[in-house]
Amino acid sequence: MNKSQLIAVVAEKLDMKKKDVELVLDTVINTIYETLQNDDKVTISGFGTFSTKFRRERNGVNPKTGEKIIVSAATLPHFKAGKTFKEVVAKE
Repeated sequence: MNKSQLIAVVAEKLDMKKKDVELVLDTVINTIYETLQNDDKVTISGFGTFSTKFRRERNGVNPKTGEKIIVSAATLPHFKAGKTFKEVVAKE
């Protein structure tokens, strides 16, 4: 399911206009982005936690050439699924 399909399903279930659902979804996503940019985390009970993780600079090897390279430090997005989310996906 892509974003457009998700918007259509939610709009139908809630009897709302697709445009309104898209605005809400975009606002939620942008709020998560802004929160992570400020080095904070977003926790949605039962669903999961969005956070960031810092990866230090490290040595690596180019698999094609075998040449040694330096992999730059980076801050990466991280998601940890909540208990309910894990249970629903596991279908046990």
